[in-house]
Amino acid sequence: MISAIRPPSLVRPLVRQGAFLALLLLSLTASAQFVVPIDRGQEMRIQVAVVPFGWSAAQPLPFDLAQVVAADLLNSSKFEPLKREDMRGDLPTTGAAIKFDDWRLLKSDYIVVGAVRAEGNRFRADFGLYNVVTGERKFEKTVTTDTAGWRRTAHAISDQVYEAITGIRGVFSTRIAYVRADKAAGSPPKQSFKLIVADYDDENRVEVARSTEPLMSPAWSPDAQSLAYVSFESKVSAIYVQTLRTGERRLVSQRAGINGAPAWSPDGSTLALTLSRKDGDVDVYTLQLASQVLTRMTFDPGIDTEPQWSLDGRSLYFSSDRAGSPQIYQIDVSQPDKPKRVTYEGTYNARPRLSPDGKLIATVHLNEGNFRIALNKLKDDGTGGVLQVLTQGRQDESPSFAPNGDLLIYATQERGRGVLANVTTDGRTGPRLLDAGGGDVREPVWAPFAQK
Repeated sequence: MISAIRPPSLVRPLVRQGAFLALLLLSLTASAQFVVPIDRGQEMRIQVAVVPFGWSAAQPLPFDLAQVVAADLLNSSKFEPLKREDMRGDLPTTGAAIKFDDWRLLKSDYIVVGAVRAEGNRFRADFGLYNVVTGERKFEKTVTTDTAGWRRTAHAISDQVYEAITGIRGVFSTRIAYVRADKAAGSPPKQSFKLIVADYDDENRVEVARSTEPLMSPAWSPDAQSLAYVSFESKVSAIYVQTLRTGERRLVSQRAGINGAPAWSPDGSTLALTLSRKDGDVDVYTLQLASQVLTRMTFDPGIDTEPQWSLDGRSLYFSSDRAGSPQIYQIDVSQPDKPKRVTYEGTYNARPRLSPDGKLIATVHLNEGNFRIALNKLKDDGTGGVLQVLTQGRQDESPSFAPNGDLLIYATQERGRGVLANVTTDGRTGPRLLDAGGGDVREPVWAPFAQK
């Protein structure tokens, strides 16, 4: 992310430009504010038993589907899978074999059972979900896979279990992108920057781009097939769009000054971005990708950055210091000269991210001297309502909603290293730290649901 409006300790040296430094020194003390505290004692996880799937062959089951399903449900922060060592007696692999009284004693609310068998060079998994309390069968289904698709199959099973119990579409088959900085060979402070795409749980990592200069601000296209991002590989900032399936990369903006914070329009035809032009102002623009037509959206002498489109593509949310401290504003793209302030609580609200249903805005919020992730519930007039602080870290940044709106992923600090974490948007469970393969991890962004 190229922006002045971010926690000062998280600003990377190569993007500390003069116009930005003044903003970074603003508002380091939070004023009195009306916020909803999170009572972590409210956590109520659904108890579920994911029984190891049956397998009739002599050799071990090639892949432990049940283990991944249990991990998925645990990662959602809404479930507490029963530990395998606490499962007793003969483990059922079909609904007919479940002794519900035994599982009630183990305090399980639901049970997942299944069996796998080989069919030529493919595998068939029959599985079902059952309500332990009532004995009700929620569903029984069959999936097939090859040896390369085990993890994808496990995530698909998790999605079905999650939706059947919560009524909310699962996100276990989706992907995330983030930037990881690793120490490079040579004398400090040299680093290697990598743009990574991975499964939602950070497995199956794929390196999309690498540079000895910073990579920043990854943004998913609406169809989840491409990424826009910022690269300093030419020693100046530039915005690229890269198609993941083919690896094809296209330079879309390398104008004089700052090129940063790309955000896709809902129809995928346009990027909103941050530019600094000849007058030195840092402003939000829109760029039509096919025609390269550039349109200025903000005109205030302050710093305007970090745009985010509304769901209908008719307006933009962005961060600005025009009122003396970073706050969130909204403009109609057809009348950009009439901005409307959205956030009022506290002295620092930046990096707006809209929930998939358009009802919430997540921001980086200064709370008790720390940068944390907060939610604003939007009113009918588009302004923010009661503020809810979700996280409890000191340097939390870069919130991104899961495509079902049930979770937020964000970057935080753990023992001096950037790591990823998630928290439920109702604030009742989490935060939960995620492994990101080492290095200094930053700027996570959750992909939308892939189009069918």
